[in-house]
Amino acid sequence: MPPTTLHFFSSFFLLFITLPHHSNADVGTSSRYSPPYLPSGCYGTEATQFPSSNLFAAAGDGIWDNGAACGRQYLVRCISAEEPRTCIPDLSIQIKIVDYAASLVSPPSTAGTTMVLSDKAFGTIANASATVINIEFQQV
Repeated sequence: MPPTTLHFFSSFFLLFITLPHHSNADVGTSSRYSPPYLPSGCYGTEATQFPSSNLFAAAGDGIWDNGAACGRQYLVRCISAEEPRTCIPDLSIQIKIVDYAASLVSPPSTAGTTMVLSDKAFGTIANASATVINIEFQQV
């Protein structure tokens, strides 16, 4: 191969590997809530609505979609918080939307977040003493 062709392919390869990787994930905030979890805005008093892992959440206004969020599953990870070392690094969880944040029986630790994670879900990806975290989330 002539040197100019090799230089072209080398430059193209370097450009390709340095391009930012695009993700389909969104960024938002999350707070947490504690029991009682029933009744929920999606399934009323049906106890079987909760996944056996207890990794579930209530949808905030931004993702509620007039109730269409019920049953949706999301991959969620903590990306930052006001307090350093709040997030558990490199850990994602899969949660199920079972409620609407604006009508929770139990108040969230912080109002107005993208989603409100159950105590178990929140404590799995972040220090449970935090009240709000920044999250990356993607519907699955």
